[in-house]
Amino acid sequence: MTDEIERFTVGRDREMDLYLAPYDVLGSMAHITMLESIGLLSKSELDQLLVELKTIYDTCVRGEFKIEDGVEDVHSQVELMLTRRLGDVGKKIHSGRSRNDQVLVDLKLFIRQQLREIVELTDTLFRHLIKRSEECKDILMPGYTHLQVAMPSSFGLWFGAYAESLVDDMQYLLAAWRITNRNPLGSAAGYGSSFPLNRQMTTDLLGFDSMDYNVVYAQMGRGKTERNVAFSLASVAGTLAKLAFDACMFSSQNFAFVHLPDNCTTGSSIMPHKKNPDVFELTRAKCNKLQALPQTVMMIMNNLPSGYFRDLQIIKETFLPAFDELKDCLRMASYIIERMDVNPDILSNPIYDNMFSVEEVNRLAAAGMPFRDAYRKVGLDIEAHQFTPDKNIHHTHEGSIGNLCNDRIALLMDNILGQFNFSKVDNAIQTLRK
Repeated sequence: MTDEIERFTVGRDREMDLYLAPYDVLGSMAHITMLESIGLLSKSELDQLLVELKTIYDTCVRGEFKIEDGVEDVHSQVELMLTRRLGDVGKKIHSGRSRNDQVLVDLKLFIRQQLREIVELTDTLFRHLIKRSEECKDILMPGYTHLQVAMPSSFGLWFGAYAESLVDDMQYLLAAWRITNRNPLGSAAGYGSSFPLNRQMTTDLLGFDSMDYNVVYAQMGRGKTERNVAFSLASVAGTLAKLAFDACMFSSQNFAFVHLPDNCTTGSSIMPHKKNPDVFELTRAKCNKLQALPQTVMMIMNNLPSGYFRDLQIIKETFLPAFDELKDCLRMASYIIERMDVNPDILSNPIYDNMFSVEEVNRLAAAGMPFRDAYRKVGLDIEAHQFTPDKNIHHTHEGSIGNLCNDRIALLMDNILGQFNFSKVDNAIQTLRK
């Protein structure tokens, strides 16, 4: 039964810890540099440890780091490797910290890097959408409400709408970045340490904006950080899921508004005419799953009091792999949007004639007829099959067909992107690794 209990309690933790391995090494490098500054390590001991930690870091980067059987987690594995190579010196790296603040700093460093990659991929998709919006701004398409043909729209509006949606999603990512980019190291098990730790030093060494100051709150942030970051991922996923739904629908024969790249579709085993939008269907499903992630995290940590509990281990199993899944979806969406063909002649089909009715109502109202009278007249003309649409539309206000404001939308995105301090993080980590 002992083996069964170990299997149950360890679960997938060793597997999940492989995501954290390089960040555990970076956190240890910062921590021991600080320990030397307060006299808990000698300069020669620090130098020996840093050399070995850099070697272990390179092993992680190459994907060769392993957690051995019988070793509980990544922290124990790193310390074991140091002890094998350096003897008692390797046993000194844990002074002034607990596995609780160790995993906290690992998670924050991991999340910070993953958020950066999500931000970059989101920005790439945004640029593709803005580019396609400009290219297709004069190509009209039907707009829908209640999935009924409603009013004239354009591919410029359609592509641009999803671009602007990503701007709001980027605001969520920025908030997640700011919440993440605070240093918990030094909070130990959640109640600090009697060692005179220099927490500001590790904050600077790791490129954090500030620290989680209160040591109890630093531990309370476990789960809360993941939940808030999950909301930012879910926001991006929500935009992608809606875009994928539109693209699947618009690529069907009944609509035929767009044509997806052939290599992003599959055929049928018995129907030779079929081209199924598999990539976007999978994107929709994966992104819908990602939108459930905040609730999953919330339900694991929601009823826990302050302090550490083993429940929090389970969050890693759903949270850590989510970044790769969203990155895959962003890459696929960018690939398809860049190569998607649009139908330039949709409105030649008379089934769309009535969507120009509002244009006629507005023309009559602008000529002096009361709006309600104009509305009634055009409605009666449609019922009597006497409505002849004027398809030359002139929308000029901000954000409309004739005035997309893509330059202003791009400026909004650029302003948000400018608030991510990636260069500060890069400089800190590069200096630490030297």
